[in-house]
Amino acid sequence: MSRRRIIAGNWKMNKTPAEAAELVALLKDKVVNDAVDVVYCVPSIDITTVAEAVKGTNVKVGAQNFYIEDKGAFTGEISAPMLKEAGVSYIIIGHSERRDIFGENDILINQKVKKAFASGLNPILCCGESLALRKAGTYCEWIKRQITWDLSGISADDVKKLVIAYEPIWAIGTGETATADQAQEVCHMIRETIAELYDSATAEAVRIQYGGSMNAANAAELLAKEDIDGGLIGGASLKADFAQIVNA
Repeated sequence: MSRRRIIAGNWKMNKTPAEAAELVALLKDKVVNDAVDVVYCVPSIDITTVAEAVKGTNVKVGAQNFYIEDKGAFTGEISAPMLKEAGVSYIIIGHSERRDIFGENDILINQKVKKAFASGLNPILCCGESLALRKAGTYCEWIKRQITWDLSGISADDVKKLVIAYEPIWAIGTGETATADQAQEVCHMIRETIAELYDSATAEAVRIQYGGSMNAANAAELLAKEDIDGGLIGGASLKADFAQIVNA
């Protein structure tokens, strides 16, 4: 099955609205590729600016976080309907920084995946292991458990629309990258896990990104692997190099 490639930039907590508009303008003509889904996952404060700036282009807007309720007394949070109305199509869920710094667990992440689908947002579900788990050799079991928890109660039809981002935590923002073979090994295991939880058709449909220091230099080698359908790009998404990854 031929899966459509998806390259998403995770801007993290970077770019004011004015700076965001400048970056979108810089990349506008460079990221045109009809064969690739391109997504900018931006800070909440930038969403309306970026949504306006990408109108008429091939770029979709993603958010980096949301809460599971539609409205209410949840100071500092933002809801799925708010994001949807602002022009958001994708939502990152379960990024290692949300898990590690903000204490999000798999029970909450599972609720977020359900809420995203119910709200018409496309989840980019993150999973991955620490350096300790990698060295211990238990990383496959860890990631399999994450996915099993995070997708509990999610239908096969929804999973087919899912994007899963494999992000080895030891390779995020460190300049370290899993080798193409290491990345392929885990992405293949993730697809096998989906086949076990659902069926082979669902596993073939789900798109799996690699998300650990993918950049212009290594993107082509990573993206050539059978089970790597795209990238969730951190630092390299904040500069012109991002276009080289889109077109790798």
